[in-house]
Amino acid sequence: MTHSPDLSRREFLTYTALGAVAGGTLRVRAHTLTAQDILERIKQNIGVPWAAETVDTFKDGDPTTAVTGVAVTMMATFDVVQRTAAQGANLVITHEPTFYDHFDKLDVLEGEKDAVTAAKRAFIREHHMVVLRMHDHWHRRRPEPTVQSLSRALGWEQYWRPEAEILFRIPQTTVAELGATIRQRLRAPTLRVVGSPSLRVTNIAMVPGAAGFPLHRQTLRMDGVEVLVIGEAREWETVEYVVDAITAGEKKALIIIGHIPSEQVGMEEFARWLGTFVKEVPISFVPAADPFWSPK
Repeated sequence: MTHSPDLSRREFLTYTALGAVAGGTLRVRAHTLTAQDILERIKQNIGVPWAAETVDTFKDGDPTTAVTGVAVTMMATFDVVQRTAAQGANLVITHEPTFYDHFDKLDVLEGEKDAVTAAKRAFIREHHMVVLRMHDHWHRRRPEPTVQSLSRALGWEQYWRPEAEILFRIPQTTVAELGATIRQRLRAPTLRVVGSPSLRVTNIAMVPGAAGFPLHRQTLRMDGVEVLVIGEAREWETVEYVVDAITAGEKKALIIIGHIPSEQVGMEEFARWLGTFVKEVPISFVPAADPFWSPK
């Protein structure tokens, strides 16, 4: 089948032939779902007011691009972008930044002609891809989807404390046993722990991602919290605070899962949720690889 030179490649690919008609005219019907269309559907279904100021915006590519498939991921690493293209999809929906800054600022990177940034952007353009971030509004849903997904992955749904969705009262265990369970169930091989391995605990608080020291400290001060489970933290903030709390005689521990494994299951849930109202194109979850490893 050939197409008119006046019809762009993208326009041509978004048409489906319905059949030839007398006189040589071909009747066609458009099946165009653009990246912008998908964002509009997300806004309609997210269940919270859409903020005027948000990081949930397009980070690269043309939003009017016709979508061939959607890849949902925790982090749009170059590896994830390449795997997305290899499976024939061209829209990446990522939870975390694409260009190494919370606001995906490109002025300094491109001003300095950063080679890594240039290679990643060139690949996105060459493969007619679009990258959309989905962070703020996903976290604003209630119950909060990432904590809810983590609780399911850990088998903790029945242990929720009613006063806050980030709090759990689990059967008594040691910090060592708790850390081992989380590492295995969340596939977090480089999980790190601060505190005594033999400390017996039951009250857990879970704050995935990189919530920052103020929230970490406030959560540790909540009634009865013995263990704070987080994605990541600066070592001279939350980590030092927990070390000092232990030295001061408090019954505290900190488990650092790693940012990607702490929020990966939350974006897997996003892919499932997106598929309930976007059905014209395939949607897949493309996990980001945990970059860390420990020497044997």
